[in-house]
Amino acid sequence: MTEKATRIARAYPDRVEVRGRDLAGDLMGHVSFTEYFHLLLTGREPTDDERFFLDVLLVSIAEHGLMPSNVAARMTLAADPGSLHGAVAAGILGAGSVVLGASEECARLLDDLRVSGRDPADAVRELRASGAKVPGFGHPVHRPVDPRAERILELADERGVSATHVDLARRLRDALARQLDTPLPMNVSMPIAAVLLDLDYPVHAVKAIPILGRTASLLAHLAEEHERPVGFVLAGAAEEAVEYLGPE
Repeated sequence: MTEKATRIARAYPDRVEVRGRDLAGDLMGHVSFTEYFHLLLTGREPTDDERFFLDVLLVSIAEHGLMPSNVAARMTLAADPGSLHGAVAAGILGAGSVVLGASEECARLLDDLRVSGRDPADAVRELRASGAKVPGFGHPVHRPVDPRAERILELADERGVSATHVDLARRLRDALARQLDTPLPMNVSMPIAAVLLDLDYPVHAVKAIPILGRTASLLAHLAEEHERPVGFVLAGAAEEAVEYLGPE
């Protein structure tokens, strides 16, 4: 097979074919957007558990108040009210190791522990010794627990999908609690990664869930920004909150 190929979709004069299905005849009116996303991502329809947990995880991560991604998007739209796409992009561009992107780091850690067979306690000890944070733990607001994380784990147990990666996530939590004077809560990023991996999604797909979920939230914030603008208020608050020192 030629390398210059795609298995996702092709548009023809009379139809659009997506993963071998006719868009208008087979998909529109027959599948939900969550099911369609899974089909686009994997090439097959989701199982009941896959559909259920994609919905759960997308809902869990989509909205979290005036977090940096939403603030960046609102301020961008305030500066250029005609650039909805630019404002959405501004919000997504910050999906890194601290906000939105942490699930990918959690997935890489869990996958490494599974493949290598390393003890999670050793991994925690090594990360702390190097001065690095253990991804998926700690939160500036949710203490002593992140209710989103606890709910995901609860549902994973109830539906019987908790397996190797959920167990490793819990062992990381227990090991970190033993090594710290003040335990850190498991935040939502860790169970997102653990459940997706236990459902056999690849590591590189994990970050797609926070990005897709938060895009929906950004669009809501930007719709509100048009109606009740706060972008410049946020910018003003930042100016007031940070002291100007001038040259040394």
